Amino acid sequence: MMLEMIRFSHTIFALPFALLAAVLAWSTRDHHGELIRFRWQDLAGILLCMVTARSAAMAFNRLVDRNIDATNPRTASRHLPSGALPPRSVVWFIVVNALLFLLATLLFLPNRLPLILALPVLGVLLAYSYTKRFTVLAHYWLGFALMLAPVAVWIAIRGSAIIEYPLELAPPLVLGLAVMLWVGGFDVIYACQDFAFDRNARLHSIPARIGVPGALRVAAFSHLLMLVALVCVPLGFHATGLESPLGWIYHVGVAAVAGLLAWEHWLVRPDDLSRVNQAFFHVNAVVSLGLFVTVVIDSLI
Repeated sequence: MMLEMIRFSHTIFALPFALLAAVLAWSTRDHHGELIRFRWQDLAGILLCMVTARSAAMAFNRLVDRNIDATNPRTASRHLPSGALPPRSVVWFIVVNALLFLLATLLFLPNRLPLILALPVLGVLLAYSYTKRFTVLAHYWLGFALMLAPVAVWIAIRGSAIIEYPLELAPPLVLGLAVMLWVGGFDVIYACQDFAFDRNARLHSIPARIGVPGALRVAAFSHLLMLVALVCVPLGFHATGLESPLGWIYHVGVAAVAGLLAWEHWLVRPDDLSRVNQAFFHVNAVVSLGLFVTVVIDSLI
């Protein structure tokens, strides 16, 4: 029941981008021409950190929003508003997952950067739950939170190289920017379902501020910028003097992502929001998994 509450299956949105960054980090030679050594414990650390951090953040969001959810017809049946789960159990779930996240960063030792950065990262993730109370940019705070995944993975794997060459962060930052724009855009689409409720409850969202038609235009522009960022990822390598492991297969994957996003925006119309869930869950899952598979294939060939 706890996994149902946090929509555990939705880990599929961010996890492929974290693993994508890991593949790039392991496939990129450093400034001395050496590859970073692959370690199974690093892969285990990535998986554990992603799962536990997202679980803690999602449960915290459900806990913080339980009173708001209770007054929204679309969310009133969720586990906390309906009484299916007691708040105390959710609090313990959050604490346990937060502690497991901190412990999982020890798997990256002797690289201490993940442990040092763990609390700030967790703070960003948890703070998202309050953003809709004061800013219409809440969608992009969520995007920024997921942007941290590829950046954090790169730091975890290439920590020593980053300390020596800080500009090495350029490739994951460009990739992270694409993730932020992607997530922010589809969260704007998802929020269109609640634009009337958000207005009445005085909650901040782009649909509540400018209406559904304007919000869908913002989401489309955000996804257009995401595609630009994806095209620029190889340039991030060249700008730092690193050889990009990405070739033509990656760009074919980006073109496929463009087609999927176009379909997503075709599915959702200002006068017909009935297919928001199809656009949100199905299309975006294919985007993240498809791009990950493309990068893996491109790195192996």
